[in-house]
Amino acid sequence: MPGHDLALLTDAVLAAGKIALRYWKNSPRAWEKDAGAGPVTEADLAVNDLLAERLRSARPDYGWLSEESIDTAERRQAHRVFIVDPIDGTRAFMAGEDTFAHSLAIAEAGRIIAAVVYLPALDRLYTASAASPAMRDGRPIRASTRPGTAGATLLATRPTLGESYWPGGVPDVKRSFRASLAFRLCLVAEGRHDGMLTLREAWEWDIAAGSLIAQSAGAAVTDRFGRPLRFNAEHPQAAGVIAAAPGVHAELLTRLSA
Repeated sequence: MPGHDLALLTDAVLAAGKIALRYWKNSPRAWEKDAGAGPVTEADLAVNDLLAERLRSARPDYGWLSEESIDTAERRQAHRVFIVDPIDGTRAFMAGEDTFAHSLAIAEAGRIIAAVVYLPALDRLYTASAASPAMRDGRPIRASTRPGTAGATLLATRPTLGESYWPGGVPDVKRSFRASLAFRLCLVAEGRHDGMLTLREAWEWDIAAGSLIAQSAGAAVTDRFGRPLRFNAEHPQAAGVIAAAPGVHAELLTRLSA
């Protein structure tokens, strides 16, 4: 079933990309969500509508969790659940940048079993499933094997590397940043960066797909405390995310918890 689900997600995400590109650099209507939840655009909602119609009609027994849909308790009872971010990196999308992504995943018993991340402006597709390896545009990818943090490239916000977070000492890394968490995880998966880190609570829809892709590529992926990520939780957030080459990941955890 993961293979069939991966094909379903792939077809849906490519269709979503066509919708998003109609709005990109075309001044889409945008507004702020309630409770400081960030911006949303008419493109986010159009993509969400397309994905909901395609995916839910194909798998009516699957649950549904999306950033742009009202969450209900019903998904918790489903054997499998779609976890969707219609546009991850909405601010980048609004600014006309090309690193926004669509992030689609399926969880079963708390684990991701199929995942796709697509960057339509770059026409770049990342995939993985429980039955297939991590791929970029149909070619296998592998995470970095760097043994430690010295000289490592780390995707993180500037405040994340503040001294107050690191009782074991701030790691000696070269910091970069991308707005989309899903894309950051995929960059780790293909070895373009040695790791990514967020210490803030992370919504499941931002990290579900990318976490499987990174893990399938050989990266170690946990929350900020080193615990395995679990999905379809009642409150769908993780306690941060660390995804990195195993040696880098181990040292980051040691420095965070020293």
